[in-house]
Amino acid sequence: MGLSQIKCCLILVVFLFLFTGLSASTFISDGIFGSPDSNNRRLLQAKKACPVNFEFQNYTIITSKCKGPLYPPKLCCGALKEFACPFAEELDDVSNDCASIMFSYINLYGKYPPGLFASECRESKNGLECPATPPSSSLSEKASAGKIICNLFSMLMLITTSLVLLL
Repeated sequence: MGLSQIKCCLILVVFLFLFTGLSASTFISDGIFGSPDSNNRRLLQAKKACPVNFEFQNYTIITSKCKGPLYPPKLCCGALKEFACPFAEELDDVSNDCASIMFSYINLYGKYPPGLFASECRESKNGLECPATPPSSSLSEKASAGKIICNLFSMLMLITTSLVLLL
């Protein structure tokens, strides 16, 4: 193996470690409910655009299970988790407007009373707990497969680089 190939492999390994994520969030933080928290304030309150298009999501997961006038917390919160957990990473990012957009559409389609989910859906101090593997959808399955392949590839590159350096 030539010196240029070794340099190329080392550069590739460095970039793989820089761009490989460690793990996905397993909680939907309480911050998505819009509770005021001075720690979340940003200069000029500027927020990035949400990378998820919540306009065309299927809200029947929530609207079919969470019905008034009683709005049973177990059904409503379970439906909210089922809908929101695949987007937990985006919803927990306080620098974007994903949470407010998502709740705007949930309230538009479900006509829920203000603060229903914020007052009823609390599991821990971290917020709602999402399952380790979010409810199956083709998008989340592809993302999980991509993470597994990426982790396997980075391990392979680490082992290969170690062997090359030892030789």
